[in-house]
Amino acid sequence: MLDQGTYIQISVNEIQKTFARNLVEYSLLHHKITNIWDHQITMHDKTRILRYTGTLGETVFADAYHLPRPEKSFGAHDGQDWGQDFLIPSDDFQFALDIKSMKRMNGSLQKKYVLNIPSSQLHKVKSVTTHYFCISFHQCPTNGTVASLLGFIEKDALKKGEIGIYYPANTKRIRQDKSHFVFNEDTYEVFFQDLKPPILTESMQLLKGFKICQFR
Repeated sequence: MLDQGTYIQISVNEIQKTFARNLVEYSLLHHKITNIWDHQITMHDKTRILRYTGTLGETVFADAYHLPRPEKSFGAHDGQDWGQDFLIPSDDFQFALDIKSMKRMNGSLQKKYVLNIPSSQLHKVKSVTTHYFCISFHQCPTNGTVASLLGFIEKDALKKGEIGIYYPANTKRIRQDKSHFVFNEDTYEVFFQDLKPPILTESMQLLKGFKICQFR
C-alpha cells in the first residue's frame, strides 16, 4: 500500500497509443451524440485530442490492472457509459470508476495541482460513478509518453463537501504561470494531495518505466 501523497509512473507503449487512436477515429467517424465539448470546442483537432487523452487513460488503466480494454471511445453511437469506465467488485462493494485523464508539461507534480470535476457530471441523475480516478500524461525526453497514476476520490465525499472546492461558472482562475482561464460551468477542484493513492500490484512493478513518486 502506498503512502498518502505518492503516485505511480509507468511508460506508455506504441501499441496502447495506436489502440486508443483507432477507437477515437472510429468514434469521430460514426458517433452522433453531442456532449459538452461539442458546444465549447468547435475545432475538430481539439476534440480529437481530448478524446484521445481520455481513451488512452482508460487503456493504460486497463492494462495496468489487467482489466478489459475499452471497446468504445467517448461519444460512441449506441450511448454513454453513465460515468462507469470500469466496474470493480470487492467483498461488499462495487467500485464504478470514472477515469479522468489530462496532459501536463512534466511528471513532477505538485500537491496543489488540481483535478477538475464539472458539476454537471457530479450531479448527473443517471450517473453510476462511485469513484473518480485521475491519470496525468507527459512527454519525457528519454522515456517517451509517461502515465502518472495519481489516485482516486470518492464521489460522495465530493458531493458532501468533505473534499474539493466549488467554483461557480464564469469564475476566473489563475494558473501557476500567472495565465488565467474562466470556468465555463460550475466546477469542483480537488487538490492532488487529497487523492487516495493508487493500488500497487506486484505485476505493475514489472512494467516498463515503473516508478513511485511523491507530490512536491
